[in-house]
Amino acid sequence: MTTANKQDQAKDKPQATGTDNAIDKSGSQLTTLDWERYEDGTYSPNSYINRELSWLQFHIRVLAQATNPRHPLLERLFFLIIFSSNMDEFFEIRVAGLMQQLNHGNISHKPDKMRPSEVLQEISDVAHTAIEEQYRILNEDILPALAKEDIRYLKRNELNAKQAQWMKEYFIEQVMPVLTPISIDPAHPFPRLVNKSLNFMVSLEGKDAFGRDINLAVVPAPRSLPRVIRLPDELTGGKEHHIMLSAVIHEHVGKLFPGMSVTGCHQFRLTRNADLELSDDVEDIAKALQGELDNRRFGDKVRLEVTTNCPKEIRDYLLDEFGLHDNQLYRVNGPVNLTRLLFDFDIPKLRFQPFSHIMPKAFRRESFDKGESMFTAIRRGDVLVHHPFESFNPVVNMIWQAANDPKVLAIKQTLYRSGKNSEIVKALAAAARNGKEVTAIIELRARFDEASNIEVANMLQEAGAVVVYGIVGYKTHAKLMLIVRREDNKIRRYVHLGTGNYHEGNAKAYTDYGLFTADPDISEDVHKIFQELTGMGKAANVNKLLHAPFTLHTQLMSFIDDEIANAKAGKKAHIIVKCNALTERNLIDKLYDASQAGVKIELILRSMSCIRPQVKGLSENITVCSVVGRFLEHTRVYYFYNGGDERLYCGSADWMSRNLFHRVEVAFPVEDRKLFKRVYQDGLISYLKDNVQAWELKGDGSWQRIQPKPGETPFIAQDYLLQKINNVSDIVVHPAQQ
Repeated sequence: MTTANKQDQAKDKPQATGTDNAIDKSGSQLTTLDWERYEDGTYSPNSYINRELSWLQFHIRVLAQATNPRHPLLERLFFLIIFSSNMDEFFEIRVAGLMQQLNHGNISHKPDKMRPSEVLQEISDVAHTAIEEQYRILNEDILPALAKEDIRYLKRNELNAKQAQWMKEYFIEQVMPVLTPISIDPAHPFPRLVNKSLNFMVSLEGKDAFGRDINLAVVPAPRSLPRVIRLPDELTGGKEHHIMLSAVIHEHVGKLFPGMSVTGCHQFRLTRNADLELSDDVEDIAKALQGELDNRRFGDKVRLEVTTNCPKEIRDYLLDEFGLHDNQLYRVNGPVNLTRLLFDFDIPKLRFQPFSHIMPKAFRRESFDKGESMFTAIRRGDVLVHHPFESFNPVVNMIWQAANDPKVLAIKQTLYRSGKNSEIVKALAAAARNGKEVTAIIELRARFDEASNIEVANMLQEAGAVVVYGIVGYKTHAKLMLIVRREDNKIRRYVHLGTGNYHEGNAKAYTDYGLFTADPDISEDVHKIFQELTGMGKAANVNKLLHAPFTLHTQLMSFIDDEIANAKAGKKAHIIVKCNALTERNLIDKLYDASQAGVKIELILRSMSCIRPQVKGLSENITVCSVVGRFLEHTRVYYFYNGGDERLYCGSADWMSRNLFHRVEVAFPVEDRKLFKRVYQDGLISYLKDNVQAWELKGDGSWQRIQPKPGETPFIAQDYLLQKINNVSDIVVHPAQQ
């Protein structure tokens, strides 16, 4: 009997049902839900939150940071820009994927059983409201506040005579030579527009040079042109005054159509499906990807953005041309692409307080005797690094030391996102040129970094490194570095494992953990995984590491079972998980079982959560919070009380099906008791205490900002860690707070 049939029969015989209203121990209202647990151990569809809708709610929490008075003004503008970038990707990937599902039948294969049409409609409702709010914040809050600081984005009618003349000359000299107006007529069908490009729909009257009546034309704005142009100091008194490229083109677009009258000029932007499709049976991943990258620019159409003053006839014409519906049209009160809005002004009082990324004590110069190196420090004991509070330099330095150390024989490393200008890539190339055996496992399919990763692969191959593209069908997402060194005629291995990418830029903005160790068992495990990735044979038989797609999911399920058994035996049972997302159904079901057994479960999830916490009978012992702040939360930490013999792992995997079953991932134990305490206190407890930048997920799927209770001291986890680790002084109170 199939699972579906089992569930259909079980619907008439629920094993448990939530009914009455209740108050949880903290005094907050539990959610009432008529949920069911089926005989096969799964739960009814209403027990799960839709993945795409949960992801969209994360973007809205990011948007809320643009109104947060605790953030400096330019940082609030930056959050507004991040929201635009996030929404672009959301439409390019998630909405596009839903539209593809809809084309193949309006059937749901997700645990929540929402049909694609239902999800798309709710996304449209929520996204339209959110984007309207985004532009309200821009126009009513951010721009007026910037103007008070003499940072202005001037409109055409706000320019004085000299500025207007300069803009005219700029258009003629810098803009007009690279514009290509395209008339719309039988000889010139509507052009194929690049994904997310800025374009102008121009309405015309009169005859062109060939006597044709041309009514419409399209003017694409080349991406080589800046979207924001700073006016010369001599015209502004040195102030940060700018004009938008759209204003420049709009004002002088008539020069592109001599002898004709421009009756309207309206900017628009088209978003396309940008996901790449790569067959599992390709012979050369790099060549196949290069072909797909060109297709990304012209994928299926998913969204149209126009300005609020765009006439209905133009809107309808564009919708018809692109085959889109009204609910896929977004009318915005401002530039159609905020992602390229200039914000990086050198005005310290309007930015977050800077800090130094400190060097871990074990790797400081004063910790070394003459002739000692990082390898000496790692032999003394494991070293844990918490980014961005602590520097990423030890990771880079270790590779450079290895590259120049005559005792080092080999370096092996995974690279998911690194960047072609990465110091790590340069160090690996130098090591290869110095005769070291360098092996790089480069995941070419890291979304939106495919082209960069192909360049990195070529650079390393040219230097003499062995480059492997991982396993077809399984993205290599594990963060591993292995250095093999000959010491006293013996081989010793040194390892770095992390929760985040080997990317210097990310390490300054993302929270992540990295562990340096020479532990023989862990080193052997990492060696086996590299052998597995580069060679052939059965799955690596690892000792201490948890390894997806083979053992990680099974072990997590087993760890939860242990907590359930302890709870049923009347013992303390506690689970804390911090990761980016929880969407995997089997883990969710197991956590529901654990909650009902009495296990205390605290989840710190940055973005997506398909689990419903605080539902009577279903998940009364589960809480979910999300922290959104200055740094992007990226650590993955799994904690299990285990009857007092506590388990704590850090890793690269979120609790999602793709990570657990379709990627190569690694979770590593933190065994040193001092380091264990650091991760537990700093990486988990401090975030659970956050009552300012944290949000709480309710059982109905809504998120509520957590606020200090009367008499409670405000606590911000990221600020606490900055003060504790970096000795940053108390956060400056910005004018908006006073």
